[in-house]
Amino acid sequence: MALEIERRFLVGGDQWRRLVLRQTAIRQGYLATGEAGLTLRVRLALPPAGATVAFLTLKLPAPGPAAAALPAGQPLTRQEYEYVIPAADGEALLAQCEHRLSKTRFVLDLPGGDWVVDVFAEANAPLVVAEVELERADQVLAIPAWCSREITDRRDLSNAAMAHRPLEVWTAAEREALLP
Repeated sequence: MALEIERRFLVGGDQWRRLVLRQTAIRQGYLATGEAGLTLRVRLALPPAGATVAFLTLKLPAPGPAAAALPAGQPLTRQEYEYVIPAADGEALLAQCEHRLSKTRFVLDLPGGDWVVDVFAEANAPLVVAEVELERADQVLAIPAWCSREITDRRDLSNAAMAHRPLEVWTAAEREALLP
């Protein structure tokens, strides 16, 4: 079983930019989402120099206690199955998705896990989120100062949720309470 173990943070400022190794423009859509945490996503990654790569990704809750009661500072653990598919198939599937989002993903040179920063575009701008994938759920993590607030436990800030209910439809009070 493939497990994804991650923590997520809102990003304040741009100090993270000095750590960027590479960036990729991403368009993604959701073919299926479920209350129990199931998502079926299609993603098109467009590196600055190179051909579009498409992925089909299935995410499911990990066996064990439900993630609904995720305590602060506890990583989200899910089953994740990701497959490369032909780019034309990815484009065709994305066209079928009612719920989509766009972002630029920056891969960082930072110890402690696989760090990325996602700068959301269009309906979810100006949201900026850092994610770190960990090897173990109990892994100790040094959190950079530019991570302003942990949002691992915020289901409303998952990519799937942001595709369904983008930031632009949030009330002004909701946006002000969220953004650093």
